[in-house]
Amino acid sequence: MSNQNFIGNFISEESGQGITEYGAILAFVAVLVSIVFGFVTGGLKQAIQNAFSTVSSQLNNLDATASTT
Repeated sequence: MSNQNFIGNFISEESGQGITEYGAILAFVAVLVSIVFGFVTGGLKQAIQNAFSTVSSQLNNLDATASTT
């Protein structure tokens, strides 16, 4: 394969373009959701702390239940 054919194929190849576009859209949506969630709930930091606290307490309850069995 000559260099000219290789370069022509490389330029016309678009298989990675779709995944890149989906990644950019996903990142944009994640940032947008974070901003909206921060405004609606009064603080993104507090919401994240509440979520981690809830998960932590449920795991502790699960651990306590498993220990008694």
